[in-house]
Amino acid sequence: MSDELLTEVRGGVLIVTMNRPAQRNALNGEVMYGISEAMHRLETDDSLVVGVITGAGGTFCSGMDLKEFVSGGSNAPKSEHPYLSQTPPAKPIIAAVEGYALAGGCETALACDIIVAGRDAKFGIPEVKRGLVAAGGGLYRMPRVMSYQNAALLALTGDIISAEQAKDMGMVTIVTETGGALDSALEIAERIAANGPLAVRATKEILAKSASYTDATFMAWQQTITGPVFASSDAREGATAFAEKRAPQWQAR
Repeated sequence: MSDELLTEVRGGVLIVTMNRPAQRNALNGEVMYGISEAMHRLETDDSLVVGVITGAGGTFCSGMDLKEFVSGGSNAPKSEHPYLSQTPPAKPIIAAVEGYALAGGCETALACDIIVAGRDAKFGIPEVKRGLVAAGGGLYRMPRVMSYQNAALLALTGDIISAEQAKDMGMVTIVTETGGALDSALEIAERIAANGPLAVRATKEILAKSASYTDATFMAWQQTITGPVFASSDAREGATAFAEKRAPQWQAR
């Protein structure tokens, strides 16, 4: 993995940093490859419970690298694993946004379960201003976190909105002081990572897929996800630790 995408592990948290500050962390082939590989690591490493994705240099991501696009593409290796906005990981992931989260950068943030933004952050999918279409999941996810009308306004005008506006519309979870997004995201991630890893993963899956089910079928489907968790060693450990007034020792099984 190149220096354009950095990873760090803190406890059960994988921190992924887009590291092209001079290009406002524009998504080139190297960065997209690195994010895909990092998401695969998050999925397959049992010691990891939650991920945090952020950008270096005071901005999150300005979207697709248009210079690379115009030149005909990248020589970066193609990952066998899906990009974050294409198929989000089964484990929870938090976006820590400072500066711009535009186009593919906004879509990357929208693929996360929680978005924490500094007060000066800006969001938008301005692809139509360049004769392009937001094809990275924004047109799918925006109407699911805000009203259709607000999603249409942003998508069709290409307008850019503030962190406070994005929070009012339902896109952003928490607004911090400028420069505080990563610290806040990590604090949330640490609280998640302290919980039972099987339970965390199952809870995200139910939250993410619940809209696909009717009331009549949801409970039966949910049982297929929760049943193995209730039968796990971690479930017994959680109950025992509570009774013994101690911190649980999770085994993810």
